[in-house]
Parts: sequence; C-alpha cells; structure tokens
Amino acid sequence: MLRQQDVGHRIVVRRIVGIREGRTLFSDALGELVELSETHITLSTDAGPLRVPVAEVHRAKRVPPARRPTAAAVVALELAADEAWPAPVRGRLGDWRLRWADGWTGRANSALPVGDPDRPLPAALDAVQRWYAERGGTALVNTPLPLAAPVGAELDARGWTARPPVLVQTVPLRALAAPPDAGLADTPPDADTPPLAGPDGPPLGGPAGTPPVTLADAPADDWLAIAAGRKGGLPDAARHVLTAVDRVRFAELRIDGRLLAVGRGTVTGEGRWLGVSLLEVLPEARRRGFAVAVVRALAGWGAAEGATRAFLQVEQSNTGAVELYRRLGFTTHHTYLTRVAPAP
Repeated sequence: MLRQQDVGHRIVVRRIVGIREGRTLFSDALGELVELSETHITLSTDAGPLRVPVAEVHRAKRVPPARRPTAAAVVALELAADEAWPAPVRGRLGDWRLRWADGWTGRANSALPVGDPDRPLPAALDAVQRWYAERGGTALVNTPLPLAAPVGAELDARGWTARPPVLVQTVPLRALAAPPDAGLADTPPDADTPPLAGPDGPPLGGPAGTPPVTLADAPADDWLAIAAGRKGGLPDAARHVLTAVDRVRFAELRIDGRLLAVGRGTVTGEGRWLGVSLLEVLPEARRRGFAVAVVRALAGWGAAEGATRAFLQVEQSNTGAVELYRRLGFTTHHTYLTRVAPAP
C-alpha cells in the first residue's frame, strides 16, 4: 500500500466500484498522489481530482513517472511566480522564502521551501512557525510536488492540513498567438481571431466583434473593485502585491465605458515568463470571448517584452477555468499544496 513518502508521485489505484452477479467490479485510476489520509487518498488525474475512500481501494502502488520537468525547472518557475506576486514583507531561511502580506492570499503569506534552509528540516519548520507567529498569522507552506515531498511528509507528521491542489500551468507564447480552437468555452463558435499587436500598435483584441483590450501600467479603481470582489477586499499590502513588479500590465475590456473583463500580466524570471493572474469576466458578460481576448492581449504584450512562455496558477477544482486554459494550450507543469499549521 501507499506511504506518506509516495505523496507527489505518480500512482495507480485499483478501486472497488460495485458487485455484479456475485463478482467484484474494479476500476483503475492513474495520477499524481496529492493527499493520503487514514480515510481517503486524493489523486490529480487528467480528468480532474479524484478522492477515493481507503475502504474502496483494492490495490495501490507507485508507478514510474511520466515525463516531468527537472527540479531546476520547477525551482526556476516557482521563483518567477514569487517575483510576479511580491509580498511586501519578506524573509529568508537559507534559500527558503518567507512572505507576509497581512493575510491577503495564500501565495503572498506562505513560506516557499525551495533550496536549502541552512538547517535540519524540523528546525526549519519550527523557524517558519515562529516567523509567522511574530506577525500574528497562521503559518502556511507552499509545497511544490514532488520537489517538496519531504517537506510535506514532515508536515503530515506534525498534523498540518492541506488546501485543494493548485495546478501550475504553462504554454509557449507562440501558442497563445495562434487563433484559438473554435471550441473554446469563452469564445463564440464562429469567431474569427485577429493577429496580435504589440503595446505600441493598435488596441489588442480577441475574437471578431470583441471590444479591444487596453493595457494600463496601473490598475483603475473599477479594476481594483473587481479584484477586491474576487479576493475578499484589498488591504494596502494587496496593492503592493499587485503593483510592485517592474514589468506589469492591467488588462481592461470595456463596453460603453463599463469594465466587463480584467486580467493582470507580469514579466519575470529574467524576462522569460509572462505570468497571467486575476483573469475575471463579470457573470453577465461571460461566454462572449472576453477572457480569451484578455489572455491574448497580455500574451501580445509579454511577447513584445521578450517573454517566451506563459504561466498561471489555478485550483484543480476550478473545472471551468481549467478547461478554458486547456483549450488555450496550457498544460500542467507541476502542482503545489498550501499546507496550513494546526491551531496552537
């Protein structure tokens, strides 16, 4: 059977799904093990998350991994993502990053355990908890998998819980510049897609008939209001996270002056990575191609800035967004779990 050290690795599970004419029926599932408890195992599969009660597991084992990015590639992308979402208060524990933004978003208020913490793992996690306690917050640790699987195993032993898995997805920018699949969930089926333009060219748009997307170097008040509605408010620390990046743009799609769709783009990681975040379309404006238009506008800007690939982070359970990104060409580079310290 599985052990905690299997978390973050590829496994196959044969589970009992019923009985027919006195014979037990089985079904097999293949994916990355993201959680193992006394009662359930959770896999990240191509079809989405799968939570299987332990009582239904007939057999489970680790299998050879599919082709994975190298550890160095995971570290480089995690550091580019950290640069794109900069917490105003930061600390270091050897190579580990400690981040605090008054509790606004898990990413900006969690430790990033990549590299060497310059001390034994138990001592490093003790130091993490002290650092967050000094700031009046609960300690969080983002664990990229399988890179940080040893950290996750130690956190399991300490009783830390896990938030839902997050997919870190990537795509070459040239793929975003190509006309989107007619089946895009956010695109009309008969859409004709115009070419991308750089930041000094004409306004960037999406499918034919879609209003142009404009890119601003600072967020407008109504842009911030949409972000606040999505993230539960915007403290001063949040404004730092959003704007304290050397190369950042705030996408706006308006009709008759009303803001209907937004997104944020950053270029980090030594200029290689375009980060896409806070993509949002108001409910009454969805399924009109607006999200695609915003992404492609940011892709055009990122390419003009010299970036070659795009990344984003999305909860695996957000199936609508995951499907849209899949059709845009994004694939999962790696996953991470946000681990939460138990209450004192």
